[in-house]
Amino acid sequence: APIVVQATLGLGSTLLTAAGLGFLGLGVQQPTPEWGTMLGEGRTFIFSNSNLATFPGVAIFLTVLAFNLAGDGLRDALDPLFGP
Repeated sequence: APIVVQATLGLGSTLLTAAGLGFLGLGVQQPTPEWGTMLGEGRTFIFSNSNLATFPGVAIFLTVLAFNLAGDGLRDALDPLFGP
């Protein structure tokens, strides 16, 4: 059970790492869409069209949050000795 929880929590970290590398231009190359690359390209147009940077950033945030909440829920469900 702890391996499943650790894997779920590690997915959020992996997603942030991939998005960070894509933002820096070191991730998946075009024409493959990737949130970090979209965020980096949208940075150029942040004042004229903020949606190009806002939506990939929100998608990254919500996905990492979902993985972390799922990992916490799995930990609570699979470890009866943890918590109150």
